[in-house]
Amino acid sequence: MANSTVIGKIHMDCPICHMLHEVEERTRMASTLMKGEKIFYEEHFYICTNGGSNNQDYASQNNMSPRNENDKSSHPENCEFQTESLMNNNQMAARNAYRKGHNLLTSDEIVAVRENYGLTQVETARLLGWGEATIARYESKAIQDEAYDTMLRIIKENPLRAIVFLDRNGDKFPELKRMQIRTKMVERLDSYGKEFLTRQVFASEYVKFSVPSDFNGYKLLDIDKIECIVSYYAERMTDLYKIQLMNLLWYADALCFKTYSNSMTGLVYRHESVGALPVGHNSLTNLKNMNVREEYEYESTKYHFYPNTALDTSELTKNEMNILDTIITKFRNYDIPLLVSYMQEETAYKQTNQGDIIPYNLAGKIKAL
Repeated sequence: MANSTVIGKIHMDCPICHMLHEVEERTRMASTLMKGEKIFYEEHFYICTNGGSNNQDYASQNNMSPRNENDKSSHPENCEFQTESLMNNNQMAARNAYRKGHNLLTSDEIVAVRENYGLTQVETARLLGWGEATIARYESKAIQDEAYDTMLRIIKENPLRAIVFLDRNGDKFPELKRMQIRTKMVERLDSYGKEFLTRQVFASEYVKFSVPSDFNGYKLLDIDKIECIVSYYAERMTDLYKIQLMNLLWYADALCFKTYSNSMTGLVYRHESVGALPVGHNSLTNLKNMNVREEYEYESTKYHFYPNTALDTSELTKNEMNILDTIITKFRNYDIPLLVSYMQEETAYKQTNQGDIIPYNLAGKIKAL
C-alpha cells in the first residue's frame, strides 16, 4: 500500500470483511515481466477501510475460527484486493505499457483506427486479410507483432491505402457494406489532403530520428499525440503562445520519460536561447489541426494557440493527462520570460550548448514539479 494514491471510493460487497461498505480505490506504480522484459505500469486496487474488523463476527456466524490480534492477515496492509474486472484492466495497462515501450499501437489506438472507418473488429480483420479473431485479440489480450502494427498504422495514417486494402479484399464484404465502408474512407480522404501535406513536411525533419533513441525518448514521432497535447494545453491555459508552448511540450516529454522511460510525443529538442524547442517547430505550427492565429504586436508576429474541439482526445491516456495536468498546475501563471528562465535552470539545459540536441537521459533529470 506504500506510495499509493486514493482516486475514489465505491460501495461493494467487500471480500475482506464480508460486509457491504465503502472501499477505497487506489493506484500505484507496479512492475511485471512481459516477454522476458520488466514492465512498469499503473496498477489499480481496492482497500478494505474496515481493516478486517468484521472478520471475527463473520467467522462466528459461519462456524469458523476467528482471527486473533496477532494474525497478520487482519492488518490494514493485508486488506487490499482486486476484482476480476480490475485485474483485467491492470493486465491491459501492463500490455499497453509494453506496447508504448516498443512503439506499438495501444489497444485504445487500435480501436480508434477501426472506428475511424466505422468498422467492426471482424470487418477490420477482413479488410487487412487477417483471421477474423485477430483484431479482437489485439484489443483485449494479445500484443501485435511489428508487421501487424505496421499495417494498422498504414490505414490509420493514409485513407488512400485503406481504400487499396478494400479493393483487394472487397469480395469479403456484402456489396452494400463494401460501398458504405468505401464512402467512409473517401470522406476521410477528402479531409486528408492538406493534413497529409503538412504532416509530410513536419515528418521529413525527423528522417534522422527514424529509430528509437535517447534523442527522441525511445519513441517515434507521434503527430496525432502532439496535436492533442497542444489542444489540451490550450483549453486549460489562457494566452498560450509559441515559445511557451514549445517549452511546455518539452516538460511533458521530460516528465513522461522520467516516469515511464519513454517520451510522450517522440519530439526531439534543441538547446535554444529561449529554452528547449522541438526540431521542426515551425512546421509543427503549420499542421492543419493546429488552431493557431497570428497576432501582430510592435512590428512582431505572435502565434496564439487555441483548442481544436474537433480532435479525438482518446489519443491521450489517463496517465498522459495526469502528466499534462501536473505541468499545467505548475506553469499556469508563468509568463514566457519566467518559464524560459525556469527551464534554463534545468540540468538538461545547463549541460548542453546552443544548438545541441537535448538527450532524454538529461531531460529525465527535471526538477520536481
